[in-house]
Amino acid sequence: MTVIYHEEDGNLAALQGKRVNILGYGNMGRPIAFNLRDSGVSVIVSEPRPEKISQAELEGFLVKPIEQAAAECEIIMPLLRDEDMPKVYLESVSPHLRRGQALIFSSSYNIAFGFIEAPPFVDVGLVSAKTLGHAVRERFVDGQGFASFVAVAQDATRTAWDTVLALAKAMGALRGGAVEIRFEQETELDLFVQQAILPMFHSAVILAARLLIETGYPPEAVFTELYLSGETSDYLRQVSQQGMMNALQLNSLVAQFGMLSRFDRFNDLKMERTMELTLNDIRNGRFAQEWAKESSADYARLRQMLKQRQAMDIWELEQQTLELLRTNGYSGG
Repeated sequence: MTVIYHEEDGNLAALQGKRVNILGYGNMGRPIAFNLRDSGVSVIVSEPRPEKISQAELEGFLVKPIEQAAAECEIIMPLLRDEDMPKVYLESVSPHLRRGQALIFSSSYNIAFGFIEAPPFVDVGLVSAKTLGHAVRERFVDGQGFASFVAVAQDATRTAWDTVLALAKAMGALRGGAVEIRFEQETELDLFVQQAILPMFHSAVILAARLLIETGYPPEAVFTELYLSGETSDYLRQVSQQGMMNALQLNSLVAQFGMLSRFDRFNDLKMERTMELTLNDIRNGRFAQEWAKESSADYARLRQMLKQRQAMDIWELEQQTLELLRTNGYSGG
């Protein structure tokens, strides 16, 4: 049975006297650094980007070079982008690791696909927030916390779980429940949502918007109804809090009937097969190799795909709708 950890399972005493190196002061590193500091944890920031170093110093953090922090800190949290981390790790972290240290990742990507290989004498763990970086801070401050995944890939000290759960508690990651998972499962699930669920969502919205506009509905009404009003995000928020069936039953009876009676129209075997192929590409490492090739080519294909997507006339209509809504103080759902 899967283990889910809560606040009482983490003990901040496991971090007493230990220094935590936040390696990367970006979208996830910055909020994690703030949360740890507010929980009384000793934090040292290191960063390859000068502008981020200046920001961390202005916000009151002790900043040290990557090599120095890697040698001094008992816990290192690599929080740079996945594609940037292997080079930094190999050149500036790995040579300075010593027995008894812990590498605690927020994404298992580089470990799972072999881009980073930790020495056998350090702990390797995971605390992965299942939300965006800004929400990690906001939900810590308001006391809500957030759901997370936790894992241990290597327990050299036999205290790796104590460290992982203590950090999770200090971050606010136990307040929403922390699901124990295998290292490779975290990144496979994350990539699957990105490559199977989100493409379907984008495709469905674009197809629906085009159909409705071509049929004669005003673009302003179409985009408002589809997602700009926030009704869709409000529904998904209810799903995250109460579960999908309970959220469904919060809708009107006609909405429930319409969804359930038309559900089988979209139960497509081709869609299921596409999902299977997508998952296979993730699990066998094919996508990881494709992304490594893309990042080494300075994201040429990604830039081209973004350019093509941005050229679609539908986005101009979307922005016009946003501007019209904002004239009356609307700020989004």
